[in-house]
Amino acid sequence: MALTTFGAIMGFAAEMVGQSGNIYRNLVQQAKDHGLKETLQALSAEETKNHSLMEKTRRENVTEMILEPIAGLQKEDYEIDLKTEERMEDGDLVRIALALEEREKRFFSDASSKLPLPEAARIFRKIALRKQENITRLQNLGLNQTLKKSISA
Repeated sequence: MALTTFGAIMGFAAEMVGQSGNIYRNLVQQAKDHGLKETLQALSAEETKNHSLMEKTRRENVTEMILEPIAGLQKEDYEIDLKTEERMEDGDLVRIALALEEREKRFFSDASSKLPLPEAARIFRKIALRKQENITRLQNLGLNQTLKKSISA
């Protein structure tokens, strides 16, 4: 489905970060490593803030969004199929979190160049940058998980 209006993009963004927040809350319950648990909690809190920011941005720009058509964004391009199980290892949790962060980085980066409203585009660029920071942090955690496994083996 094409995301052809400002409202559709903002609605999809809010839905996406809301879903990620729910997933992070579930992953926190499974994490064994304290550092991973803290990171997942921080990501969950960030997604809650991002959801509120998407809703606020949509409300504040409702009058300006009506006349501007947008092309080039497809909802399907940002859908991911996450296989989650009842019990997963910390490495699996890191991989899931990376998939979520990479998807959102790609969406916010792509959408920022399409949005006709400079303030909304700026917000999306800022979120995309934070997503890259989160990706780096998760990659470091994943590396630490691999090292811990090889040391204990």
